[in-house]
Amino acid sequence: MTAEELTGEGQHTIPMEGEDITPKKDGGVLKLVKREGTGTELPMTGDKVFVHYVGTLLDGTHFDSSRDRGEKFSFELGKGQVIKAWDIGVATMKVGELAQLICKPEYAYGSAGSPPKIPPSATLVFEVELFEFRGEDITDEEDGGIIRRIITKGQGYSKPNEGAAVEVTVEGTYEERVFDERELKFEIGDGENLCLPPGVEKAIMAMEQGEEALFTIKPKYGFGNAGNSKYNIPGGATLQYKIKLSAFEKAKESWEMTTAEKLEQSGIVKEKGTQYFKEGKYKQASVQYKRIVSWLEHESGLSEEDEKKAKALQLAAHLNLAMCYLKLQEPNQALEHCDKALEIDDSNEKALFRRGEALFGMKEFDRARDDFQRVLQLYPANKAAKSQVVLCQKSIKEQHEKDKRIYANMFQKFAERDSKKETVKVKSESKESSDSEEMEVENGEKEAASEAKA
Repeated sequence: MTAEELTGEGQHTIPMEGEDITPKKDGGVLKLVKREGTGTELPMTGDKVFVHYVGTLLDGTHFDSSRDRGEKFSFELGKGQVIKAWDIGVATMKVGELAQLICKPEYAYGSAGSPPKIPPSATLVFEVELFEFRGEDITDEEDGGIIRRIITKGQGYSKPNEGAAVEVTVEGTYEERVFDERELKFEIGDGENLCLPPGVEKAIMAMEQGEEALFTIKPKYGFGNAGNSKYNIPGGATLQYKIKLSAFEKAKESWEMTTAEKLEQSGIVKEKGTQYFKEGKYKQASVQYKRIVSWLEHESGLSEEDEKKAKALQLAAHLNLAMCYLKLQEPNQALEHCDKALEIDDSNEKALFRRGEALFGMKEFDRARDDFQRVLQLYPANKAAKSQVVLCQKSIKEQHEKDKRIYANMFQKFAERDSKKETVKVKSESKESSDSEEMEVENGEKEAASEAKA
C-alpha cells in the first residue's frame, strides 16, 4: 500500500506505505523495514522483548520516545501489555531490525485516543528497533530454571492444577537428540512415575488448553546431577521439551468440595501416597500427602465423627510427610510437619521420634536427645529411642570435645598474637630508649663542641 492518505485535518508529512502485516489484511498495521535484522529467529508469544522506539503523529509531531529517555522499553509479547499494533509488529522483527509501523486507530488507542498527546481516532507512526528477546521464566523463584517460548497460544485463562488430569504430547531433546516422544494421559503429580522430570509437570501447570510451547529445563528441574540412564542423559544436563497440552480437567479445589468429598478423596490419595512411598518415590508421595493437608487443615464446623476422621487423616499426612522429608534428607521440612502432628497429638510416638531424627539431622543433638527421652518416658518399650539417646549422648560428647579443641586452638592463637604484640612493643620501647640515648649522646657532643669553641 503506497498511496498517501489523510486522517483528520491538516497536511501530513509521513507517507502511508509498507506491508500490511495484520492477520485480517485490513491495512491496520503497515510495516516498512528500514534496516534488516540478523538471523532467522523471531520473538514468540510470552517472550520478553527489549526495544527503542520513537512515536509520532502523521503530521510528524513527536509524542513519545524511549531514546529521549535513554532507556530501552521492555514488555512481554502477545500479552496485551502494549497496543495491538506492537504485539503484531514486533512479532515479525529480527534482532537488530529497525522498522516503521503505521498503526490505524483500531490497532492503537482507538476513538478515545490518549489525551493530551494522542488525539481521538489518531493513526500513529512508530520507529521501532529490536535489540533482544528472551523466553519467559515460569519458575516460582525466577531462577531461570524453566524458560518457556510459546509456539501456539492456548485458549482461555485456566491452567492445570495439582492433581489435574491432563492429555499432552511431549518431545524431549538433549543436544539435538530426541530421547522421549510420547502422547500421555496422567494426573499432575504422577509425572515421575512416567519418567518425566519435575520441570515438565511444572511447565504443564503454566499452560493453557491447546497451547504448544518449547521449554528449556535446567538440571535442577530436569534429571539433576544423577542424569537418567534409561534415556542416556548425563548428570547436569539441560533439556529441551516441546509440549502440547491437548486437554485437561482440573482437580477440584478445596473450596469446590464438600466435607464428604474431602474426606473420601483424602483416604484415596493417602493410599496412593503410601504406594509411592513403598516404591521409594518420596517426592511423589509427598505431593499426595500435601493434598490431604490443603483439603482438611482449615475445615471447621464438622460433626464429631467427621472431626475425628479429619484429625486422623491430617495426623497421618503430617507424619508421612515428615518421613518423606527425612528420606529426602530435608530435616527442616520434616521438623515442620512433626510440629504440626504434635499440635494434633502432643504425645504421638512417631511424631516425637521423627522430630528427634530431624533435629539430629540438623545437628541439634541436645534437642534431639530430649525428644527421644520423651519417647522413652511415654513408651518405655521403644528400643530404637533408647539407641538414639545413646547416639545423641555420644554426638554431644564429640561435639563438646570438638568445641574444646577449637576453643583451645583459638585461645592458643590469641596468646601467640598477644605474645607477638608484646614482643613488638618491647622492641619498639627498646628502640625508642636506644634512640633517646643516642640523642642524649649527640646533644652532649654538641654541647661539648660548643663549650670548646667558646
